[in-house]
Amino acid sequence: MKYLLLTFLFATMLKPVLADSPLTSTSFSDAYADNAMVIKAGENGGLLNDELMAYLADNNHPIDVKMALINKLSWDFNGKTNAATFFNYLKQKNKYKSEKDFKKKAKADELLCYAYLKALDNYFDVKEAVVYADLATKKNKTSYTFQIIAALIKAQAAFDTDWCKVFQTTNEVRNNTLLRADMKSTAIDIIFEYMDLYADSCA
Repeated sequence: MKYLLLTFLFATMLKPVLADSPLTSTSFSDAYADNAMVIKAGENGGLLNDELMAYLADNNHPIDVKMALINKLSWDFNGKTNAATFFNYLKQKNKYKSEKDFKKKAKADELLCYAYLKALDNYFDVKEAVVYADLATKKNKTSYTFQIIAALIKAQAAFDTDWCKVFQTTNEVRNNTLLRADMKSTAIDIIFEYMDLYADSCA
C-alpha cells in the first residue's frame, strides 16, 4: 500500500509535464497576437482556408509569422488534416506531380510549413514530420526559426523515450550563435519557458 501511495504521489507531481508535450505546450503565437494573419488563424476554428494557405505559400512573407500562424491553428487530440489540405493546395499552385516531386522541388518555407502542420495534425506520430523538417533545414541552414521549429518536432519524437534529448534538441538551437535571429525574443521565451522544464532530466 505504501508503495502504491508513493507511486501515485510521484505521478501526481509529474502530471503538469506528462500532460503536455513540446508541440502542445509551446504557444509562441501569443507573441504575435497583434498580427492580422495570426488573428485570422485563431478565428477559423483551427483549420486552414484559402487566405491562410496563400499567405503560407508566399515566400515574401516572414517565416516566423508563418510558424506563428500554424501554431495558432494549434492541435486536436483527435487529429487534423491541415497538412493534406496544404499539400493539395501546393500541388495545384506549383504543379507538384507527387509527394516525391514535392520533396525534391519545394522551397524551404513550403517544406517547413508542411512539416509543422503535419506534426500538429497528429502529434502522437511525427516521424514523417521529422523527415520534412530535415528537408526544410537542409535548404535553409541559417534561420533560427527553421531550426527551432524542426527541433520542437524532433523533441516531440523523443518525448516518450528520452526527456534529456527533448531538452537538448531545442537547447542546441538556443546556443547556436551563428543562426540568423528571425523570431521574436518573446516567442523564444515562451518556447523555453516550457522546454527548460526538461533540463533536470540531463542531470
